[in-house]
Amino acid sequence: MTDPDLTTDAARDTDAARETATDSSAGASEQPEAGDLDPTEGVSADGATDGNQGDSAHDGDLADAEIVDGDDGDDAGEGGDGDDGADGEGDSGDTDRPGARGGRRSQLERECEVAADFLETLLDITDLDGDIDLDIDGDRAAVAIVDSEEGRVPRRLVGPEGRVLDALQELTRLAVQSVTGERSRLMLDVAGYRAERRAALVEIARTAIAECKASGKEIDLKPMTAFERKVIHDEVLAAGLGSQSSGVEPRRYVVVLPA
Repeated sequence: MTDPDLTTDAARDTDAARETATDSSAGASEQPEAGDLDPTEGVSADGATDGNQGDSAHDGDLADAEIVDGDDGDDAGEGGDGDDGADGEGDSGDTDRPGARGGRRSQLERECEVAADFLETLLDITDLDGDIDLDIDGDRAAVAIVDSEEGRVPRRLVGPEGRVLDALQELTRLAVQSVTGERSRLMLDVAGYRAERRAALVEIARTAIAECKASGKEIDLKPMTAFERKVIHDEVLAAGLGSQSSGVEPRRYVVVLPA
């Protein structure tokens, strides 16, 4: 026969084992799933900083994108050719007032005086003949080295196609600027070269204008200096047509455009 006490003990052990298994299963089911995890847990401050740096670097790349500028070509009607174009310096609307006009004239007279001193010293050092004539032409100082009673101005100061004259003019402008502190648009002539050349250029411009009007096509002129191109631009503009400069120095030239 089976002992009743042993049977009762075995039943109790069985129930206890069942309760233990049930508790273990419940504990396992209470473990959080991947989707329930806090997204901020386990993410270090360094990781967040690295992410921000990546965004900043991207923004920096966009900020550093280069902007391609348009062409810097001359607008002929605005006198865009070099120093001799109507670059607007000293041409502000304030010069319409009497006081402003007087101040501007005094400035131009000062430029003439400084230029004359520089050129006279240069002529003395090089032992060359010539007198200095001073004038104001519109909104710029005009200085000329002319024949004197002692002798003629050496034509080598003009040079082939006026290239020596152009260089001498630039030196004179720099000399004026060093004294006044202002950029000068002074025009220099030697032995009437520019005056004679201007008259010839006007005729060239008028011929091109007539040809352009008759054909309705663009007319290309031969290469010229900045001074010569400016004369052409002014004449074409006065005739009601357009013009522009093309090419690069020293082969830069004017193109006359139909209306």
